[in-house]
Amino acid sequence: MEVRAHLGRCRVSARKARLVVDTVRGRPVLEAQAMLRFIPNKTAFELEKLMKSLAANAENNYDLDPRDLYIKEIYADEGPTMRRFRAKARGRVGRINKRTCSITVIAEDRGAQ
Repeated sequence: MEVRAHLGRCRVSARKARLVVDTVRGRPVLEAQAMLRFIPNKTAFELEKLMKSLAANAENNYDLDPRDLYIKEIYADEGPTMRRFRAKARGRVGRINKRTCSITVIAEDRGAQ
């Protein structure tokens, strides 16, 4: 049984989010939550909330125990980029890209095995 949770338009670039995502891949969901609590990163805070959502989805929608869930897949893809402009020297314009990402977590129940 697979359980999914998705976070869209997280205001962190996908490249920075992948650094945190790679640390929790393959771990139990509750252990990943504990690890993310101590990582001083904006992505870790958002990902911790996503893990709570994943555990709640498993418990309420599929009647699964969150202690038996392991992260099967987790990935951070690029989202839409907000483009802003800033004045530069000699009347020119510099573009600022405010990047976003979408994070998807797929967990599976290994307690039944």
